[in-house]
Amino acid sequence: MTDIRELLLSRIRDVPDYPEQGVMFKDITPLLADPAAFTALTDALAEIAERTGATKVVGLEARGFILGAPVAVRAGLGFIPVRKAGKLPGATLRQKYDLEYGSAEIEVHAEDLTSDDRILIVDDVLATGGTAEAAIQLIHRAGAEVAGVAVLMELAFLAGRPRLEAALSGAPLESLLQV
Repeated sequence: MTDIRELLLSRIRDVPDYPEQGVMFKDITPLLADPAAFTALTDALAEIAERTGATKVVGLEARGFILGAPVAVRAGLGFIPVRKAGKLPGATLRQKYDLEYGSAEIEVHAEDLTSDDRILIVDDVLATGGTAEAAIQLIHRAGAEVAGVAVLMELAFLAGRPRLEAALSGAPLESLLQV
């Protein structure tokens, strides 16, 4: 696992003062452009999906789509996008959540999740945990079970882990990298 961590870290670019002064943005586009690194990432996340007994993968808008869809294909599972409110046609379930500067809503097609589903939530970054926590609540409201959360990178200094662990009720939270 050390080799994959080194590979992934070597392909993540730090961009200082983006999107605002004082923020060190972690740009994953070099990782996505490198087929060996992207494949290694996909394989590692697919292994988590298989280990947790997931039946479907949920990807959180927007970079969770980029990571979650190939994970679902690699693991032989269905993929469900969780989108910002107003982006999905048809009947949806919505979940509101608070941000440090306001609030937001996410949604999923109501018919995409059933009580037989075990869902692995996939995203690129765990920061404060607000979006992932809202996704957990949304999945529970749909009657499905959360098998776990898997992220490429956890920004440990933002303390999202305790928030999510409480919401996960014992399901695993796995991050491939902690920065």
